Amino acid sequence: MKDRTFCIGTSWIGLLVALSIGICSAAAATPPIAPPSGYNIEDEYTRKSPDGAVTIEQYLNKETDDWKWQFWARWQGAFTLLDPEPAGYPAGFVFTSDLKWIVRGQKTGSGESTLYLYRLTPQGYVRASKKPLGDLAWDYMKSRPDWRKIKKAPEYHEAAYLLEGLEDNYRGLGVDWPAKRYLLIGLSGDADVKGRKHEQTGVVNGWHCRYDLETGKFDVPPVFSRDNAKAVVPK
Repeated sequence: MKDRTFCIGTSWIGLLVALSIGICSAAAATPPIAPPSGYNIEDEYTRKSPDGAVTIEQYLNKETDDWKWQFWARWQGAFTLLDPEPAGYPAGFVFTSDLKWIVRGQKTGSGESTLYLYRLTPQGYVRASKKPLGDLAWDYMKSRPDWRKIKKAPEYHEAAYLLEGLEDNYRGLGVDWPAKRYLLIGLSGDADVKGRKHEQTGVVNGWHCRYDLETGKFDVPPVFSRDNAKAVVPK
């Protein structure tokens, strides 16, 4: 009988511990509902979708030695933080015409930049992938035969950017793709070369790929084949 009582008590203790952990985890996972203290809106960097339905507000914290930025989206009453990791610079934003996706162009350093992709959910906009979209594009490029032609170096300064033409579905390239389906991404990079003088040399000069918003996969359409071959030839 004592053993049975002890077992029941142990079970209750285990249950209470599990509930406590679950409550703490849920509390920790609750997203913020407003910018934290120290962050103030920078109105000149506010961006709106063409129809005005979505507003991106950029907040800057000047109370730290290295100023940090946060990006918040307003949509149908929802006010959500786009990314928990603050940025070192303000950002540019592009919206798909159906507002299901937002692309953030983010400077990350001198001559360096990347892209972030956000998708619309009933609760607002959220990150579409754990890694930045720009990093995923570089991973894809490095899996291609073109990467074997690149001069290898201990460090690269990489930039990923969105090509112009999303608004009209890239008709200027002479293509007839399904509407609101693709993002076209450009990649450029310099490698540090250490010799008598520390200098950089271009190793990727405008290599382009396509990202499918429906499948989450990259490819290189034929329209880019010729220019991509030139993009990996040393200047």
